[in-house]
Amino acid sequence: MAAYALPVTVKTPKLRKNQVYLVASGDLRLSANQQCWPEQQKMEEALKRALAEQGYELVRAHGFKADAQHGFIASQKEGLDVFAKMDPKAPVIVAEAVWQYSHHVLPGLLGHQGPIMTCANWSGTWPGLVGMLNLNGCLTKFAKKYTTVWSEDFTDAFFTDTLRKWLKTGHVKHPTPQAVPLSKVKVGGAEKKLGTVLAAQLKANRAIMGIFDEGCMGMANAIIPDELIQPTGVFKERLSQSALYYATTQVSDEEALVCRKWMEDRGMKFVVGSNEETELTDKQILTQCKMYIATCRMADEFGCDLVGIQYQQGLKDLLPASDLVEGMLNNADRPPVKNAQGNVIRDGDPIPHFNEVDECIGLDQLMTVRVHKAMGQPMESTLHDVRWGDEDKSGTVSEYVWVFLISGSAPPAHFVGGWKGASSERQPKMYFRLGGGTLKGVSKPGEIVWSRVYVEGPKLKMDVGRAGVVELPEAETNRRWQATTPQWPIMHAVLYGVSRDQFMAKHKANHILVAYAKSAEEADKAMLAKAAMAAALGIEVNVCGTRKSGKGW
Repeated sequence: MAAYALPVTVKTPKLRKNQVYLVASGDLRLSANQQCWPEQQKMEEALKRALAEQGYELVRAHGFKADAQHGFIASQKEGLDVFAKMDPKAPVIVAEAVWQYSHHVLPGLLGHQGPIMTCANWSGTWPGLVGMLNLNGCLTKFAKKYTTVWSEDFTDAFFTDTLRKWLKTGHVKHPTPQAVPLSKVKVGGAEKKLGTVLAAQLKANRAIMGIFDEGCMGMANAIIPDELIQPTGVFKERLSQSALYYATTQVSDEEALVCRKWMEDRGMKFVVGSNEETELTDKQILTQCKMYIATCRMADEFGCDLVGIQYQQGLKDLLPASDLVEGMLNNADRPPVKNAQGNVIRDGDPIPHFNEVDECIGLDQLMTVRVHKAMGQPMESTLHDVRWGDEDKSGTVSEYVWVFLISGSAPPAHFVGGWKGASSERQPKMYFRLGGGTLKGVSKPGEIVWSRVYVEGPKLKMDVGRAGVVELPEAETNRRWQATTPQWPIMHAVLYGVSRDQFMAKHKANHILVAYAKSAEEADKAMLAKAAMAAALGIEVNVCGTRKSGKGW
């Protein structure tokens, strides 16, 4: 019998019954991990105290890296190595006070046999709750069981009760009474017919989703498998960011300057300086205008109904930020771009862009644009990060006000004053080494439809609801901006019939799609028509919350 060199079986340690692992996923960028580390330390100390009060010891599964000056898992390989040395059946808390790349820990979590809890601080600073929601969406996609919790100081009753139950049972499911299956919702005949007809049209005349590289920042939840998206009538055109980079270099300075002047003529303000390292410069803006023109032409050349640019991996080392480009694309009123035949590309219409290549948002945008166009509603939409939320400290609004914030891809049509209310500031150096401007503004008061398409197990699902955008005093808006990222566009949103904790328990992503309607009644109808369209495409839909009046569906 032949003798083979068998691999040595590595014995993993066994935790005691009163011990719980802690892992912390970080960014890929060293500068971000170093700057955010102090906030993570504060959270971990609070968690240690909370576990100790329950009679448990928190055991860090990986140490502080003196050479890197932080204690985050900073790559997928590092994460795999960490989990390989852990007790596979021990409970583990994924503690997040910062934005994190989910694929650093996702493979290890999917193979882990013990109870899993994802936990975030309630802060908009870096922010941990965005990272946690993204990881939750990834775990949901692969049907991995987990418990999730969040807290401002890790001493409140909601947190301590959840922690206690999880330590005792291994799993806690939060109630989500706000989510009602569409089958139990009365949809008007006209809205149902419109949604059904639009779905049949999409399946018959199929659409193309342009993908400039998948998998941005480890967001596995943002990738819809081909076998799930193709039955809806949507097919992916897999494009390369290197091709976009080349196309950008082929646009002339003259064309780019005309593009910038078009925006400035409409009131857009660029906050420029001369230091390439720390300020927005004319050179950066010129390149961003070239990228916009190149994207329009590539979308036209490949027949893409919508596009998504990854940027954060790959393109970030070649070009200034793509966010100004994305906001321009999402606006119906935007600088005209001609194709090779001399025709203006999609004149008067947005070219929907799904930030960070979130394909779930892209599919949602495609439905939103078609429903809103048929109903005569505004076609502009954008995703936002579910960045944070807080009580209105000015006392202007009694309801809980969410901070929806994104890195710059919101359309000016959403802002107070439109293009005149828009400005562009340099992206933070920590994330955007080559700079580039944002498309910043304060979202105007009005009625919106919010939604999220997501993958759960082998199914496409969708949550939809209604909300209002409220106006807050300038001081309160600035307080919220300073607590998050003041260079980015902001939306003050009040969800109808959905509490903070209900939303967090149900939402399966870091992103949320928003689109305005002309009135509350029209927003209700647009939401139901989109829900009907999604259902006709085979998507399982939940209607969340209530109408503006508080009346149910």
